[in-house]
Amino acid sequence: MTVDGAVRTWLRQRGAETIPHPGGTLYAHLCRVHDRLADLECGVDTQLAGLAHAVYGTDGFEVVLLDLTDRGMAQDLIGHEAEQLVYLYGACDRRRTWRNLATTGEVVDRFTGQTWSLGPGQIQPFVDLSIVNELDVFEQDPSVADKYGAYFRSLFAAWAPIASPQVTGQVQRLIGH
Repeated sequence: MTVDGAVRTWLRQRGAETIPHPGGTLYAHLCRVHDRLADLECGVDTQLAGLAHAVYGTDGFEVVLLDLTDRGMAQDLIGHEAEQLVYLYGACDRRRTWRNLATTGEVVDRFTGQTWSLGPGQIQPFVDLSIVNELDVFEQDPSVADKYGAYFRSLFAAWAPIASPQVTGQVQRLIGH
């Protein structure tokens, strides 16, 4: 079985197919994020992080599939680098991080209060995952796009220098600047 197949099986075992999310279920959302990251030729670790990005809950989605004390399980499943990205995504305090991310390169951890300075190899995958996640929510729930579209167009424009060109292209195609 492939790694992403094992992750999909694990997500179903954790009940992700029964958790409501825009566009159906959390499982469907996680799969769409993974698949879009793959279509955009993002790295394998980023793709796997996309498939598991909400396992610790997020600042915008509180359902937890795996307790933080069990991070080793996620590392065994998707690998260390992908799990680090999943942790960072789940831990991100969006209100205190997103607006200044392109200039500071820092993520405030909502679990610990710690501030993480992202290196060049970390920031692009984090931003790509964050953008692709929001694009999927927009596509699945147009009311979210109507309500928050201007904010995200502004945010994604600020992130363009630190996002991959293919993800920036998706933003332009789907929501414009």
